Amino acid sequence: MRWLRALGHALAISGSMTWEILWALILGFGLSAVVQAVVRRSSITRLLGDDRPKTLALASGLGAASSSCSYAAVALARSLFRKGASFSAAMAFEIASTNLVIELGIILALLIGWQFTLAEFVGGPIMIILVALLFRLFLRKRLLETARAQAEKGLAGTMEGHAAMDMSIQDNGNLWHRLFSRRAITSISHIFVMEWAAVIRDIVIGLLIAGSVAAWVPNSFWRHLFFVGHPVLSKIWGPLIGPAVGLLSFVCSIGNVPLAGVLWNSGISFGGVVAFIFADLIILPILAIYRKYYGTRMMLFIFGTFYVTMAIAGYIVEFVFGGLGLVPVGRHAKVMETSVQWNYTTVLNIVFLTLAAGLIYRFVRTGGIPMLRMMGGIAPDDASELSKSRVPSRGNGSP
Repeated sequence: MRWLRALGHALAISGSMTWEILWALILGFGLSAVVQAVVRRSSITRLLGDDRPKTLALASGLGAASSSCSYAAVALARSLFRKGASFSAAMAFEIASTNLVIELGIILALLIGWQFTLAEFVGGPIMIILVALLFRLFLRKRLLETARAQAEKGLAGTMEGHAAMDMSIQDNGNLWHRLFSRRAITSISHIFVMEWAAVIRDIVIGLLIAGSVAAWVPNSFWRHLFFVGHPVLSKIWGPLIGPAVGLLSFVCSIGNVPLAGVLWNSGISFGGVVAFIFADLIILPILAIYRKYYGTRMMLFIFGTFYVTMAIAGYIVEFVFGGLGLVPVGRHAKVMETSVQWNYTTVLNIVFLTLAAGLIYRFVRTGGIPMLRMMGGIAPDDASELSKSRVPSRGNGSP
């Protein structure tokens, strides 16, 4: 039957992309877990109390060392704001947390090309700077006070429990001492599994959407939408339409990278891909969370500010990379239907799946299952206390 063949084709493309990027996902989340294990959330808030350039740079760096889950990033940004961080610093943290993380860069390089990884890490800081400038120019004190009052209500969004958990290594000492302490592997295993649990839904949905779009949407549709054949108009239109496609895709975090590959192969401009990836912070479910966290007016202000800065960052990346000759000539993102073969991808998948199994075993053996049950939405204090009890400090006698 035709519909079964079409469904099989879409699933085959999704499966091939999954197999292609699986080892890189595990590597990226593993490296991210190591970084998060040595950065204590309790030390973050007191460093982000203003919107000076130094503070925003620090917020960006701490965000890049945090969770890549968009929902958790949004929840954690509100938590920082409630605890005294400036709104600009909280938003810089949020943007960096989803767009400047290790795992995103690895998957972009593997699936689409290293140029896109570089563009993401160039465009992300540009967007943060632009957001800070627009906040300083247009964010009125009255609106900010209204947003703070709404945030203080503590209304639950999504991934509240995950955002509240501090699973970093609690031992005293310098960074290297903590990283190579006996409890480091426990902390890393907890962060690794919790990060996967937070984003697995978006990754799966993103792969399924990308496979469906690649299999079912005719190329002629994208050629018309992206003005393929009109180079100048395409470069102007790409960063404007990219966030709109992202907004309607409902996919965030790492999950939008496979669809970005499909869009690139289908003709969207280089800057359009970058703007599309940034748009994980303005998808419709997250806009609803902004409204709950900060009120309708602030939600609209965040949406407008983010959309404009995403587009501008896309333009800057497009023309800078174009001028330097860094925009790929071909469109060869790894969106294809292939069978599993004995090659370096298979070997790497086996190696990293074994590593992931070891971390999952450690997670289960050290009491991680209750944390999974609480990650969706619990009182922040309860989540924080639970996470600290699972990754104890020196002298608690835990493995």
